[in-house]
Amino acid sequence: MDIRVGILTAPQIEFEQREKTFVLKNVRIGIGFHWDRHEDQEFAGSLEIRNNADGTQTAINTIDLEDYLCSVISSEMSANSPMELLKAHAVISRSWAIRAIQKPNHEGFHVCADDHCQRYEGLRRMRQSCPDGAKNERAVEAVRATKGQVLVYGDEICDCRYYKCCGGKTEVWRTCWEDIDVPYIQSVRCDWCKNPSPKVLRLVLNDYDQETKDFRDWRVSYTADELSEIIRTKSGIDFGEIIDLIPLKRGASGRIYELRIVGSKHTEIIGKELKIRLWLSRTCLYSSWFDIEKNPSYIVHPSFVLTGHGWGHGAGLCQIGAAVMASEGKSYEEILDYYYAGSRLSVATL
Repeated sequence: MDIRVGILTAPQIEFEQREKTFVLKNVRIGIGFHWDRHEDQEFAGSLEIRNNADGTQTAINTIDLEDYLCSVISSEMSANSPMELLKAHAVISRSWAIRAIQKPNHEGFHVCADDHCQRYEGLRRMRQSCPDGAKNERAVEAVRATKGQVLVYGDEICDCRYYKCCGGKTEVWRTCWEDIDVPYIQSVRCDWCKNPSPKVLRLVLNDYDQETKDFRDWRVSYTADELSEIIRTKSGIDFGEIIDLIPLKRGASGRIYELRIVGSKHTEIIGKELKIRLWLSRTCLYSSWFDIEKNPSYIVHPSFVLTGHGWGHGAGLCQIGAAVMASEGKSYEEILDYYYAGSRLSVATL
């Protein structure tokens, strides 16, 4: 089974064709998030350059699904991660990808290569810990060991979602996406990500993810002027001076998924969690699980302090929590059962 991945759209695609691979120049990763950057990336499989109606070009990589997964699990987490974490990630990434192949969410290709879908950064991350340029075979081993395995609930392949760190408790589906109950994505307590050792983090986080130091418990502060400018820029709406932020609905973990923004010129209720995160940051807040304090020393022009927890939407598998579970001897089956309760392993026909 092949998967078509849209990697890059630009006015002009720059690439270098090699004997068995190709290199795309200036690929943007972490689009809109705090690790947003550009890098050159090398890929296996075939390359198609599509000319778009607006004059831009899109680079599309067609590759075998299992080879795609080897890159995904070493892009989402380091290929040096404990083997049981890599196996668990192979299963959930395969489950998600097969659903995307069956119901593509992009025009002209099945998935994109960035965090909007799943990180797919080619061969670079697989070689990250191998100075001689060889591929790290751990990711390949994990994919082979779980070949074809997917999570199912009833007769349906699970829509397996995941994120970096829940902050102590996972979330339910409806805080992030449709107002429905997804039985295998429920809220569970997660003490595994509470105090991960520096050794585990060095093993499991890729280079640029290690730049984020305060991903479990964090704090940001804004003056009213700063927050007003950020919200105006992100929303395109002139709220005037921001007077108050009022959480209206919180999920099971405490993540806000409905927020009232009160300005001197405009008031609006927004949601869900990602929109809240985007509107309240120059990039994107780590999560929507935060408390809001208005500094009482600024009666006329208040400042806002957001004290939060976690990195990501919080629904499904906590990658840091799963990494700690694996480092403490939990099997990939136990990890999947913990974060996707009621699901079971099955084998898909590829």
